[in-house]
Amino acid sequence: MITIEDLNKIKEETLANIKLRQEEQKEIADGQKDMELHPTHVLVCGGTGCHSSDGDKIRELLAKKVKEKGLDKDIKIVLTGCFGLCEAGPNIVVYPEGIFYSHVKLEDVDEIVEEHFQKGHIVKRLLFKESYVDGAIKPVSEVNFYKKQTRVALRNCGLVNPEDINEYIALDGYQALAKAVTEMTQQEVIDLVKASNLRGRGGAGFPTGRKWESAFEYPSDQKYVICNADEGDPGAFMDRSILEGDPHSVLEAMAICGYAIGADQGYIYVRAEYPIAVHRLEIAIEQAKEKGLLGKNIFGTDFNFDIELRLGAGAFVCGEGTALMESIEGRRGMPRTKIHRTAHKGLWGKPTIINNVETFANVPVIFQRGVDWFRSIGTKDSPGTKVFALGGKVKNTGLIEIPMGVTLRDIIFDIGGGIPNDKKFKAIQTGGPSGGCIPEEHLDTPVDFESLAELGSIMGSGGMVVMDEDNCMVDIARFFLDFTVEESCGKCVPCREGTKRMLEILERITEGEGTPEDIETLESLSETITVASLCGLGQTAANPVISTLKYFRDEYEAHVNEKKCPGGTCQSLLEYFITEDCIGCTKCARNCPASCISGKVKERHVIDTEKCIKCGTCMEVCPTGAVIKK
Repeated sequence: MITIEDLNKIKEETLANIKLRQEEQKEIADGQKDMELHPTHVLVCGGTGCHSSDGDKIRELLAKKVKEKGLDKDIKIVLTGCFGLCEAGPNIVVYPEGIFYSHVKLEDVDEIVEEHFQKGHIVKRLLFKESYVDGAIKPVSEVNFYKKQTRVALRNCGLVNPEDINEYIALDGYQALAKAVTEMTQQEVIDLVKASNLRGRGGAGFPTGRKWESAFEYPSDQKYVICNADEGDPGAFMDRSILEGDPHSVLEAMAICGYAIGADQGYIYVRAEYPIAVHRLEIAIEQAKEKGLLGKNIFGTDFNFDIELRLGAGAFVCGEGTALMESIEGRRGMPRTKIHRTAHKGLWGKPTIINNVETFANVPVIFQRGVDWFRSIGTKDSPGTKVFALGGKVKNTGLIEIPMGVTLRDIIFDIGGGIPNDKKFKAIQTGGPSGGCIPEEHLDTPVDFESLAELGSIMGSGGMVVMDEDNCMVDIARFFLDFTVEESCGKCVPCREGTKRMLEILERITEGEGTPEDIETLESLSETITVASLCGLGQTAANPVISTLKYFRDEYEAHVNEKKCPGGTCQSLLEYFITEDCIGCTKCARNCPASCISGKVKERHVIDTEKCIKCGTCMEVCPTGAVIKK
């Protein structure tokens, strides 16, 4: 049985190492001074993105080389979670200076060890581009991508070793649980969460404390806590990164929730496609049980709580709470008709609390730092932060965490670095397949639950996809509908059949066969599906179509009336032309599979648009860029 004194002892023994990674980084410019002889921690990203680019092999090779050089007493190689800047991976950060190496390859390891670790010469060519400006080296904390973030849910990701419980404990880990079970009543725990106004980060934004209170007040001999880690939105990896980088924050929060509502059993429903997250959760659960932080008589009280993993098979619909519970119970994951609140009758008909990973990750730090601190971040109605997976046509793709109320413009252009290749911004899609597309005119909208809803989008779990002038908004709507149709469970007619009909219409429009009536039909079907679908996924399935029709109706009309694609994306509506830049080299004619290009040597060539199959070969082979499409 672990005691609070045991926690404090572990903290005392481990904190010095962690502080090395937290101290104010020293500004170091190469040539000003050599590296001082001090303990050095080399943090290597162990998230899925960097893992897929040989991150683990780089970490193992670094450890091997450091030992071979006899530097292992002074230099510690540390596995850690996602740093967030996935575009730059594999990433390495060297503390205490905060030197940020990006795009590191296996063949770079020798140079890092010999030049940096042995000689004290920073390897400038490997520095992240924004951390080396005008001959000055910025620590990782001063890079714009990180400087403008506020990390709460991600507070330990990229800082601690997720496979070492002691490092979590060093940062006051499990102190919140200790406080809850030894000093507070169940109602006091719930009142604190209510006072924080923590809202569910899974998309709906329902107040977490009110949900917990509902389950607490409902009498039952058995209650359950479920962590929804079934993250199915295309391009979303927020929950995965927290589980990979800081699994104990979720375990601790689930135990606190269990104590608050009177549950002794928790389940984490996580995708089997997340093997690293699953592996680290297994390690974390085992470590927590060994120390008595899960199991019987936690902190010497009569509170018992265990956690088990349940692996999902990748069905998008299982992200919906009732479908998730059906899956845990051993049945096909299909939504239930909601007669009862889940907090009253959920898993096996018992009171159940379902929160997603990010929601749980916020709970321990609220207990540690207080309600006032938490509510000082964000807005009055949406306090705290939100984690987003920022992707698409933006320079700095990756994982970000920003205070609620930050504008879309700040996210895209300050943190994200703007649009690559000087292209013009067109829209940002938030909320995944259930979200909407927001145009440039609303870029100054603050990001919170209510503001996004007013624009016809949603917060969702946290996906953000940026689009530029080359994107076709009709095709974007088609893409998300295609995903929804594929992932529909098929239980209710509006979603099963309605989304199929909408997809068929969108495909006709993008192929140049649409009619004005098709636009009206899309609007009618959108309304029907939204109103009549059984679950939240079906009810929001039409959002990409509704929002693009609202803000980009001209693109739909161009496809239908003019048979043109303004974004130049829809292949069936494109036409290829040869401009005056043609030098008459004949490469286009010689490579054309349809033999539809004519012209003499050293004279401008011409494409027969009637015969053209729009394969794009001519554009690929043209040495002068004379072939264009429009």
